Amino acid sequence: IDLQIEAWFKAQQVANGLMKSGETGDFVSLYDNALAAYVFMANKDFESAANIFDFFKGRINSELKVSPGGFSQFRNAVGTPNKHRWLGDNAWLLMAINTYKSLTNATEYDELASELETWIRSLQDTDGGVYSGFDSNGDLLDYKVTEGNIDAFCAIPGYDDFHKNVLQFFEDDRWEMSDQNLVAWRENPQFLYALDVHAWSYCCFKNYTTSALTSADRFLCTKTVTLTGMPVTGYCFDEDQDVVWLEGTGQMALAYRLAGNETEANYYLNEMLKAYKKSETHENAGGFPYAAN
Repeated sequence: IDLQIEAWFKAQQVANGLMKSGETGDFVSLYDNALAAYVFMANKDFESAANIFDFFKGRINSELKVSPGGFSQFRNAVGTPNKHRWLGDNAWLLMAINTYKSLTNATEYDELASELETWIRSLQDTDGGVYSGFDSNGDLLDYKVTEGNIDAFCAIPGYDDFHKNVLQFFEDDRWEMSDQNLVAWRENPQFLYALDVHAWSYCCFKNYTTSALTSADRFLCTKTVTLTGMPVTGYCFDEDQDVVWLEGTGQMALAYRLAGNETEANYYLNEMLKAYKKSETHENAGGFPYAAN
């Protein structure tokens, strides 16, 4: 199955280096491209990862450095952007570029990394939180998303005042003492907690409380896989438990693995396999739907 998944990624990359998010249509996500670069690097396919970075390197002056800056969250496969610049997606691209350099010692993306870092730093508010980016009209998204702030904390290399101020923002505004977790959205109690904040916090911050793993049980549910009719146990996005989100379930498996709990990690990875499907478009390839049901 690993080889089929890798083949699926290869088949999804178009001539300009971009990765299409799905087999149909021409929708392209910046976040998906950053994660795809990680898949390629994990399989030592540095050329395919570089093809992604080359696309964005070629648009430093025409997109990244044009006010209000940043790369668009979405575009089509030709490369036309929707002009909505989202903090988290740009941070993930920077993380992928930094990882590429650490693995290859290549310097050809140094300018790209530097400009992305400058843009992310520019979004930090006086309270330490980092704004979410800009909408398609170029107006500031003047709210702060916990997940995006974790992304930014990890994407900016080193540890300086930027990182200290993000941590101060978390302590002052997003830390729930009773639960020992970062919260996602205080203004809407129904969605106070979010799965990705649990998993990502544990993976990102040294000595983060293990309550991020145990309290994530609030998202656990069992659903029937639409494609196969099999029951699958995994994690929902939030506490309404109406769907098994496969990416988030994989995030939790990684968090358990980092915690040294291979039993839990392997359990959820095996549950995910129940939703695996061979591609009807690409030969000897396959993957997972966005959600199980």
